[in-house]
Amino acid sequence: MHTLKTPPVPADGESLRGKLRLLRDNIESVFLGKPSVVTKLMVGLIGRGHILIEDVPGVGKTVLARVLARSIDGSFARIQLTPDLLPSDILGVSIYNDQTGMFEFKRGPIFNHIILADEINRTTPRTQSALLEAMNESQVSIDGQSLPLERPFMVIATQNPFEFEGTYFLPESQLDRFILRLRIGYPGRDDERRILLEQPDQRLLEDRAPVMTSQEVTALQQYAETVRIDEALVDYIQDIVDATRNHPGVEVGVSPRGALALTRAVRALALISGRDYAIPDDVKELARAVCAHRLVSKSYLHEGRTVPNDQLMDEILSRIAAPA
Repeated sequence: MHTLKTPPVPADGESLRGKLRLLRDNIESVFLGKPSVVTKLMVGLIGRGHILIEDVPGVGKTVLARVLARSIDGSFARIQLTPDLLPSDILGVSIYNDQTGMFEFKRGPIFNHIILADEINRTTPRTQSALLEAMNESQVSIDGQSLPLERPFMVIATQNPFEFEGTYFLPESQLDRFILRLRIGYPGRDDERRILLEQPDQRLLEDRAPVMTSQEVTALQQYAETVRIDEALVDYIQDIVDATRNHPGVEVGVSPRGALALTRAVRALALISGRDYAIPDDVKELARAVCAHRLVSKSYLHEGRTVPNDQLMDEILSRIAAPA
């Protein structure tokens, strides 16, 4: 079989893989009992993507974002999104300086490495749209100028899926910017007991030392692009994407941007798993997290009710044979 051409592998690839193992250990020392969540967080980081976390309050979303920023020696900002928040509160504003007689730009919280956009569905569509260019282009346009953002740059947005009063649904264009959506869930009884006794978010988080630099994260992102994806695996990804577009219960399927997101995520997962090639199980593990939130079901549009997109993706995956 032929494989897609990839750039040359960096000479220090093995040391970069070692950094990934240290990153996982550092995060899991504070964020207990959820290894699959940590894996998907790392997939978002290495895959140059942003993550949407849908879950109830109090399951550790802020801790997860903070320990990630601390582990990569990156700057961190938490933005509490509210109905009265303005785009300038996120991007920044130009202020007139009486002494110099010039306007000076005061950077907003978007100019950090890791951004926690808390309760993104509680702010207005106008403010939500202020994040679009930043998430898609890693830059913002202010006063006619394009300003680059930090590298790496990652938005971790949260929303409560069970509380709808005073919220604004995210449009498809916004949802499509998230490389994957995940749910954390409640911890198991033993893990929750450790949390109660050790309180790692208070005692351990502040003691965590960085295990890599932001420059090494950027190198890992570039290294992930060298992971080999066989053409049979590309066919498998395309079969999944085509199935979402032709499913009788789906009005809007996965876009080409979504297909690219799945490919980047698969490469990142392979690298995190210690391989320089992707396998079908990588696609199976990530397809639902990457694709489900991009679907619009017909019953949602025409009957006013929500059909679980996760269920639609499970049905699609069950019908498509993975390559050997």
